[in-house]
Amino acid sequence: MPSVSEVEFSRRGLLAGSAATAVIVASPAGAAATPPPKAEAAPTMPVRFKVNGEKRELSLDPRTTLLDALREHLHLTGTKKGCDHGQCGACTVMVDGVRINSCLSLAVMHEGDEITTIEGLGTPDKLHPMQAAFIKHDGYQCGYCTPGQICSAVAVLDEIKRGVPSHAQDDLMTKPTATNVEMRERMSGNICRCGAYSNIAEAMAEVAGAKA
Repeated sequence: MPSVSEVEFSRRGLLAGSAATAVIVASPAGAAATPPPKAEAAPTMPVRFKVNGEKRELSLDPRTTLLDALREHLHLTGTKKGCDHGQCGACTVMVDGVRINSCLSLAVMHEGDEITTIEGLGTPDKLHPMQAAFIKHDGYQCGYCTPGQICSAVAVLDEIKRGVPSHAQDDLMTKPTATNVEMRERMSGNICRCGAYSNIAEAMAEVAGAKA
């Protein structure tokens, strides 16, 4: 039968050995021995399109929206990110002459397309007629939603000219005209918290040659 001193010694040795093992496992050196796996880079896809008359080529994560491609990769920050859900119209641009919410469209979907942003409509020295009308009628207010408003307004008048119908028409077989009701209905997807709607309608009416 082991003596009391032998039992005590064995118990102390066991505790000391367990503590030393715990220290080694928890030490930074032990943790550094098994580094976490590196995250793989996201795959990219090439996309080529024409933006404001200039050919551009990008290599993008296929999940990149057209809005982010314009703002973050081409640095065309005139197009604004508002709700990012396609509900406010601040990100409106024209693709092959048709207005879209760029936050809802992937950049890789526009291979070979021609995209026009607010920067491509006019310059400070040579304003687009719609830009000049917005200034004249104070249709821009705080200015955040203005790029989308102007791009949408230009496209709206083109839609009316081409005879594209809208919900404001009683007879879809007749050609629409640039009436106040017609323009307001078509612009209803562009939200302005400053309440400049009447001024925007007046600017559009002037460009269209109609009465707001």
